[in-house]
Amino acid sequence: MIRKAKAVWYGTGRAGSGQLTSDSAVLDATPYSFKTRFENEKGTNPEELIAVAHAGCLALAFGLQAAGFNPTELSTEAGVTLDPDGPGFKISKSALTLRGKVPNLDDADFARIAGEAERNCPVSKVLNATITLDAKLV
Repeated sequence: MIRKAKAVWYGTGRAGSGQLTSDSAVLDATPYSFKTRFENEKGTNPEELIAVAHAGCLALAFGLQAAGFNPTELSTEAGVTLDPDGPGFKISKSALTLRGKVPNLDDADFARIAGEAERNCPVSKVLNATITLDAKLV
């Protein structure tokens, strides 16, 4: 399976801007720029997209299913940290906050299955950053 996206950038790093488009067209000429990355201008940025990808990993849903559990809700927030690194930057952390509603599952087993899912998530595997997970049933 190959998923594709296209980035088109115009101009310099600080003054330029670009557009991101995905094959699915969910992103369709979505704006990105220095201001969408380092300030709060409307648009997106690579770190936000990585956070979306990490939060949206389905490894936990499949892990719970394989263990015989049927979650009614899994809510995951990912906070991706961008830190200075020499002349540039690096993504140093992805902090996952997970809250789940899973009938007939206790906290210890939920934490164990969530930890396995985090380690087996394809997005976790591609990130060369510290990944933390705070998983709780609600």
